[in-house]
Amino acid sequence: MATPIYEFAKIPRTDLGAKTRVRRVRDAGQAPTVGVIYNPRSHRNLGADFDCGVCPHVHIAQPRERGQLPVALAEFAAKGIDLLVINGGDGTVRDVLTCGQAIFGDDWPAVAVLPKGKTNALTVDLGVPDDWTLQDAIEALDHGSRVYRRPMAVSRKDAPDSRVAGFIMGAGAFTKATQAGQSAHKLGAFDSMVVAVTGTWALLQSMFATRSNAWRKGAPMQIGLGSADAPMAHSGHGDPAMRQLLFASTLERLPAGIKPFGALKGGLKLVAVDQISRRTTALVPLVLMGKIRNGLRERGIHQLTATQFSLSIGDQFILDGEAFPAGDYRIEQGPELAFVAP
Repeated sequence: MATPIYEFAKIPRTDLGAKTRVRRVRDAGQAPTVGVIYNPRSHRNLGADFDCGVCPHVHIAQPRERGQLPVALAEFAAKGIDLLVINGGDGTVRDVLTCGQAIFGDDWPAVAVLPKGKTNALTVDLGVPDDWTLQDAIEALDHGSRVYRRPMAVSRKDAPDSRVAGFIMGAGAFTKATQAGQSAHKLGAFDSMVVAVTGTWALLQSMFATRSNAWRKGAPMQIGLGSADAPMAHSGHGDPAMRQLLFASTLERLPAGIKPFGALKGGLKLVAVDQISRRTTALVPLVLMGKIRNGLRERGIHQLTATQFSLSIGDQFILDGEAFPAGDYRIEQGPELAFVAP
């Protein structure tokens, strides 16, 4: 369920409309009805057969492309599932949440995620262990905890009704880091290790490269905050039309324990980095650990929350591991989802 460049015009559609989920009351002791989206292409699923005989109340779909997802999710909605299990990585989560918008609307069942991809940032935030199984998720529906998160909803300004849902968005040096992360995957690095490897490489590039280097140059972008599109402030370091890096997320805990947003936790958070000096670059590890919080804006590091923001960007950006084309975008928060956790 992946393509080289995400095309909004090819977002799978359904004619069923929103809020088609059948609601039912489960009797005490009655087994929950579970729908599983199993991505056979996810990293930790390769070569593994999924046990389809768990119980008769578990329905499993194995869509091999995005176009098959709405049909599978609509069937789950018609069955009145109590739990939607996503078996895959962050990219699979993005595709399921994107295709499920037209089916579930604001009335989603509880959601569980099994960390089976190359990157599993969402499950880090949820506190889900790497060895979590389908049976663990089903048991956690009644005996575990709930973590509430709202994914970001990204839409092109010229097509506001076509939204892609995701949890981690980045541009500028983040795009370069994602490309470097693909190389790290080939060397056997995944999850938090990828963050460490690519982060170290990005820091070295930014420390010793000239400002014309892609890691320091960043990308041309304009960021407007809130419904009024108030221009984000610029520190005056470097070209005001450029930002070295943009990173946004609604997650509260990130891989490797990094804290790019400082003390900010809830809601839609973003950090934008101007073309900062080498001296400020050397402080970035301390910023990511939350050790430095004062005077960052003057140095060119902007940490803030927003109800929504617009992004006009002249280069690709990344949403949950996949590249999106340059253009004009609106980033908002989607519906609040209840994720099942241990």
